[in-house]
This record gives sequence, structure tokens and C-alpha cells, in this order.
Amino acid sequence: MLTPERRTTTFYFTYFMGPGAAVMFLPIWLSEKGISPEQIGIINALPVFAILALNLIVGRIADRAKDWRQAIVIGALIGGIVPIGLFWVNEFWGILLFWTLASVPTGVTGPVLDAATMRLTRRNGSDFGAIRAWGTVGYMLFNGLTGYLVAWYGSAVFVPLFVGLTLLRALAALQLPPFRAPAEQPTLAAVAPAPASGGLDRLRPILQPWFLLPLIGFCFIYAAHYIFNSFAALVWKAQGIGEEIIGPLIALGSASEALMMFAWRRFGGRISARQLMLLAAVAGLLRWAAMAIEPSVPVLFALQMSHGVTFALGYLGCVHFIANWTSEDIAAETQSLFTVGQQLMSVITVIGFGVLIPFYGAQSFFASAALALVGGAFVWLSIRMKPPKDDLPR
Repeated sequence: MLTPERRTTTFYFTYFMGPGAAVMFLPIWLSEKGISPEQIGIINALPVFAILALNLIVGRIADRAKDWRQAIVIGALIGGIVPIGLFWVNEFWGILLFWTLASVPTGVTGPVLDAATMRLTRRNGSDFGAIRAWGTVGYMLFNGLTGYLVAWYGSAVFVPLFVGLTLLRALAALQLPPFRAPAEQPTLAAVAPAPASGGLDRLRPILQPWFLLPLIGFCFIYAAHYIFNSFAALVWKAQGIGEEIIGPLIALGSASEALMMFAWRRFGGRISARQLMLLAAVAGLLRWAAMAIEPSVPVLFALQMSHGVTFALGYLGCVHFIANWTSEDIAAETQSLFTVGQQLMSVITVIGFGVLIPFYGAQSFFASAALALVGGAFVWLSIRMKPPKDDLPR
């Protein structure tokens, strides 16, 4: 039986397939088109800035719609149709235009999808973590499979593959269920305040320091992971680690994330959302500090297994924290605000980390450890302000 949860899981499974393929081969494909490294940086950066500008707007529109499903489906359809234009562009400006237009619709609806799915699982008593984990599985699948497809069929396979995956995601969006509760069925967003009338009053629940601090804190924790994704392969290669080892090392982190999300329901309700975020910060401090001292490959494999704690636990703590303390009329907007914070912090820190790398190499990861320390301090301050007795994930 295709329950709402199974239909949503199917969509999550397809949601990150295209990005999984792009992370693996987009820079190489662009280089083969004669795009310079500086231009490749612009092609990767412009969608991020566009998403930053539009996230809150889309979140607000989605909250005001009859159901969050509408925004998600529209984003997936646009994100599926626009990439077809990549078949006919071969120079910088054309690729920049179509890649940006292809990336933004799904980028801005990601927070809406998370907020909507969280509300659905809260109402039905199902497992958000297990549903979200299938997104990571889809991402991992095409991280690995794209390399084999390119080896078998050449680089010309990349655009048909990417377009096919985005169209598959668009088709999967059409079977998504309604996410909002029927009018006669109350949701279980316990302890959430009653919806306010509008304007700042509407957002008053999320403007309190004890609420903002842990979300700001996780933005620091998240930025450390973004730094890792951007520079780990470069740092490891400089340490003399071969590509045949780097690939499995990176994949192991994603596998750890997926496993933690699948296992979430077994223990997730026993510790508060903010305590989970604090645990992620402490584990991150240890992980990045250990990585900065250039450990051996076996130790790196062990550190990569901690990704399920440093990222997955913190992420799940955040989305549960938001759901615990917000009402449905601001759920997607709040999740979008949180995503904007993550992206802003990531852009700033990646630029700074790029300056450190030439001088300090792997020791630059001490900066990532510092980010985790600051993030954990923010979460700890929030707990001191408002004890987490009503903060348990549901």
C-alpha cells in the first residue's frame, strides 16, 4: 500500500540523485567544455546566492498555500524541465544560466519538504529519520554509479544522466501526498504557540534568544562539514592519499549519515533536540581536531564513521527542535530561515578556509574544530536559558 510516508520516501530517494551525479562529474564536464576554474567557481556559487535570496520568500509562500505540496511539486517540475536546455549550451554564459535555473527551484523547496515531512510524520507517528535517510541513499548511489557510467560511455553521458534524474524527481513529485492535516484533525506540534495574526507577531515565537541560539550554533557546526566537503579530497591528496582511498573515505561518511537516520527512531526520543545538537558539536570538535593532525588512513576511516554523529544527529535535532516550537503557519518559513543561515555561514567559512589551506594544510581543520566549539557554546547557552524539558523529539 502506498502510504503517504512511502510516497514521500520515494520522492526523497530521487531528490538528491541529480546532485549526487553533479558532485561527482560536473567540474570535469565543465573543464572539458573549456570552462576555466574561475568560471567553474562562479557556476557553483551563483545558485547558492540565488537560493539565499529566495529561500525565505518561497518558505513564506509555501506556508500560506493550502498545502506545502504545491510549492514542492512546482519546484520539482521546474527543476526537471529547465535542465533540458543543457543539451544546447556549450559556453560559459549559457551553462551558467541553465545550471542556475535548474538548481534554484529544488534548492529553495528543500526546507519546505523537510518541514512538511516533519509535520506529516508527527501527525501519523511515523519516522522522519528513516524517510530522510533515503535521500542520502539516492545521493550515495549516484556518487558511485556516475563514475562507472562515465567510464563505460564517456563524458557525453553526464548531461543525459543529469536531465534524466531531474525528470525522474519531477515525476516522483506528482505522487506526493497532501502534507497538512485535514481541518478537523489537529496536529501534534506540541507546545507550539497559537498562530499569530501576521507581521512580526507571526514570527515572534522564533525571535527569542533561546530559540535562535541553537539554530545559529548548528549553522557553525554545519559550516565545518561544508568546509570538509569542499577541501577534504584536496588535503588528503596533498598528504599522499590516493584517489582509490579518498573515494571510499568520502562515501563512508554518507553511509554513516544514512545509518544514523535509519536507526534514529530506536533512541531519538530519549534525549532532547538541543542535547543532540550539543552532542554533535562535541563530537565535531574531536573529529576535526583529530583530522588536523594528519592521522593515518585507518584513523581517517574511523573519523569518517563519526559523520553520523557530527552531522546526522545535529541535523535531526534541529528539524525536531523547529517542529517542537513552531506552529504550522510558520513551519516552512522557519526551516527556510535556518537553511539561509547554514548557507551564509558556509560561504563565509569556505572562503576563509581557502585562505588558510596554502599556509597550514591539514592543520586548517583546527578552524573547523573551532567552529564546532562556538556552535556548541551557543547551544549550551540556549539550554541554560530554557531547560529542554519540553524539547524531546517526537
